[in-house]
Parts: sequence; C-alpha cells; structure tokens
Amino acid sequence: MNDRDSHSRQGRIIALVIAGTGLAWMAATAAGVALDWSQRTRAFFDLAAIAGFGTAIWMIYGLWRARRKNRSNEE
Repeated sequence: MNDRDSHSRQGRIIALVIAGTGLAWMAATAAGVALDWSQRTRAFFDLAAIAGFGTAIWMIYGLWRARRKNRSNEE
C-alpha cells in the first residue's frame, strides 16, 4: 500500500469520525429534548461532541503533516 492510498484511507476515516460525531450529537440532543434530560446531562453530550470534533481536527492536522512530509521527500 503506497502513501497515497494510506492518505486516502485516513481521509475517509476522518470523514467518518466527523459524520459519526455529528449524528451522535444530533441524536443525543433529540433524546435530551424528548426525555427531558437536565441541562447538566445535555452539556455533557455537548462536551463529548466538542471532543469528537477536536479529535477530527487533530487527525486532519496529522494527515496534513504526513502529506507535506511525503511531498518534501519526493522532491
């Protein structure tokens, strides 16, 4: 497996992390409204979503660095 395939695969994984975090956040928000959860419980799920999106940003940064490193090695 070459670097390009590896980077493409990692990009798809990042997309799944972002989509999964967004869907889980929407589901938790809807469940919180429907089940009348406390604001503290809803805030917990908001913080979990922030952590998921932050993880995705960190993964994007790592992918960007790997692609830059790969590009500089090719020259």
